Amino acid sequence: METIVTAKPKTFPIRFDRNEWAGAFGDLGTDFPLVVGVTLVANLDSASVLTMFGLMQILTGLRYRLPMPVQPLKAMATIVITQKLGGSILYGAGLAIGVIMLLLSLSGLIDWLARVIPKSVVRGIQFGLGLQLALLALREYVPADGLSGYALAAVGFSLTLLLLGNRRYPVALLLVLIGFAYSFAFKIPVSALVQGVGLNLPKVHVPQWSDILTGFFLLVLPQIPLSLGNAILATRQIVEDLFPERRVTVRQISLTYAVMNVTNPFFGGVPTCHGAGGIAGHYAFGARTGGSVIIEGALYMLLGLFFGRGFDAIVKIFPLPILGIILFFEGVTLLRLVREGAPSRGDWMTILLVGLLAVGLPYGYLIGMFVGIVFAFLMKRGLVVLEAKGL
Repeated sequence: METIVTAKPKTFPIRFDRNEWAGAFGDLGTDFPLVVGVTLVANLDSASVLTMFGLMQILTGLRYRLPMPVQPLKAMATIVITQKLGGSILYGAGLAIGVIMLLLSLSGLIDWLARVIPKSVVRGIQFGLGLQLALLALREYVPADGLSGYALAAVGFSLTLLLLGNRRYPVALLLVLIGFAYSFAFKIPVSALVQGVGLNLPKVHVPQWSDILTGFFLLVLPQIPLSLGNAILATRQIVEDLFPERRVTVRQISLTYAVMNVTNPFFGGVPTCHGAGGIAGHYAFGARTGGSVIIEGALYMLLGLFFGRGFDAIVKIFPLPILGIILFFEGVTLLRLVREGAPSRGDWMTILLVGLLAVGLPYGYLIGMFVGIVFAFLMKRGLVVLEAKGL
């Protein structure tokens, strides 16, 4: 009698070793300042924000088993901070974009967009994001604490150059320890954290139709191109670059994006997405599984559930110069990946064009994506020809 042997589906383990712990801090430079800024400006309940943000991280780590962290929606967060919008509008916008992404996922339109948008345009978005993160780190974070901050950043930069990629001595853990020591020595009295201890559960919130409509026009429209380009298409691309053995589709990414944002607004959580920069940051500092994301999420949940009352002290835990070094190398990792997707002179032109437009203009990701698609189409049709001696 013939025995039929069926292959077992390949499983991908989740680890919690020192490299996963190090990688867990690889995206703090992007996440933490935006979460703090939105919470303070929009007067949100800090316990709800931190707890839900952590929960989304944990669920994402379990779902993908990859270092694919959750990030605040950057365009929304920036507009809320600069225009000082209220939390109700932010929650309405989060629900609106969640429903839009759900429709794109279930209808299959997201797959059509992935086919229509050339890879060189996606690489251009990666290039723009990497450049933006590196410049933000150098202009805003590193100088934040004056001379002492520059000295702290110099130590962090030197250690990172020396140990980046070292699996035995993960540099991110050293950066975090140095940052903690600096904060407790010069910024945070331990008593401030102790006084904030207490159980705090997320608060229920029901978005109103007026807030959903206002949020759509003020926050969702500027966010959509960045979400399509970076949170979905570029995220799928960087997973393909770093983890070629894993098959993650744009529909899967957009579906989890949607689920997060139709859930967060009802429990006081800020709108969230995935992102190429987050994966680059976790990977650059050692993470290779979903363990790093689960660790990061658990830390945020711990802060939200038990230290939410001491939010003013929490925001000073990680000094900005250290966050700047982490953010800078996150950007550099993205920039390094771009070169792998540009086999031709025309692709390089598209990448540079999209990236520079994304960084240099208001609504730059929307404009860059549109111009890049048109430029790539014209080159494909032979309507734009680059001379051999031109570039």
